[in-house]
Amino acid sequence: MTYYEADEPACKSTDGAIELTIRPKLKDLGEFSVRRVLPSRERRMVGPFIFFDHMGPAEFPPGKGVSVRPHPHIGISTITYLFDGQIMHRDSLGYVQPIEAGAVNLMTAGRGIVHSERAGDDLDTLSTLHGIQSWIALPADDEEAAPDFVHYPANALPDFDLGGVRIRVIVGKAFGHESPVAQHSPTLYLECQFQAGAELTLPDDQEEIALYVVSGSVKVGEESYAEGSMAVACPGHRVRAMAESDSRVMVIGGSSLGKRHIWWNFVSRSKERIEKAKKDWTEGQFDPVPGDDEFIPLPE
Repeated sequence: MTYYEADEPACKSTDGAIELTIRPKLKDLGEFSVRRVLPSRERRMVGPFIFFDHMGPAEFPPGKGVSVRPHPHIGISTITYLFDGQIMHRDSLGYVQPIEAGAVNLMTAGRGIVHSERAGDDLDTLSTLHGIQSWIALPADDEEAAPDFVHYPANALPDFDLGGVRIRVIVGKAFGHESPVAQHSPTLYLECQFQAGAELTLPDDQEEIALYVVSGSVKVGEESYAEGSMAVACPGHRVRAMAESDSRVMVIGGSSLGKRHIWWNFVSRSKERIEKAKKDWTEGQFDPVPGDDEFIPLPE
C-alpha cells in the first residue's frame, strides 16, 4: 500500500466549465463492491473532499449484509449518506447509532477514532444498500482535535424544490437554505433529484465544485455525463446542468485545504503523523469499540 498525495494542479480547461471527468474504479469489499471516485489519478481532492465512494445499489439475502470490522481513522470527518438501506455505526466513543436513508452520521476522527459498520435491523430479511460514503479532510488546526460524533436525523436537513429539482442540503449553504451539519472548513454537499428536462445552475460561491451522477444522465454545455461520472468544474466557471432523464446528482465542493497524504484510513499533512498512526494501531494504542471485539489488521 502506498501513499496518495493530494495536491491539485490549476485548471487547464479552455473549452468550457468542466475541467475533467472522473470515472470510478470498482473496489471489492467482500460482500459487495463500491465505485471509488476519489481519490483518483486524475484528481485527489475536490475542496475538502478527499474520499468519495458510491456504494451499491446492492441486494443482500437474509443473514448477509455490510460487515466492516473496527478500523481506525485520523485527520478526517466521515459522512455516510444513504439513499436506501441501513447501517449500524459503533465507535470507540461508545456511540451506537443506525444510519438510515436521508440522515447524517458525522464522525470526526481528529487525533484518532475507531469504528465499525455493520448491517442494521434488516439483517434477517432481504435487504438493500445504496449510498455515498465520503471523507472530508480537516484543516490544520483541527487535525489533532478530540474525536466526536453527531447524528442528524433526515428531517433536520433542508429539503426543497427548485424548478423541477428536489434539493437536500447535506452540508453547507445553498439557494437560501443552510444545513445544521457542522463543518470545519467551507464545505458544500447537496443531493439533487432532477426531473427530466429540469435545469440547475450550481452555486458559484465555491472555490472548487464538482457533480457526481448517481443515476440518470445530465448535460453540461454540449457534454453528457451518465451514471458513475464525476464532472469537476474549473474555478470561476458557472456550471449549469440539464437532466436528460430523471436523475440523482450529488454536488460536492468547498475550499481547498492544500496538500494531504493518504495511507489506508489515515489522512494528514505529515507522513510522520501517518507513520505514528500505523504504529499506534499495530501496538493497540487506539481505544477499542465497545461490544465489537473484531478488528482489521494494518495492511502490509
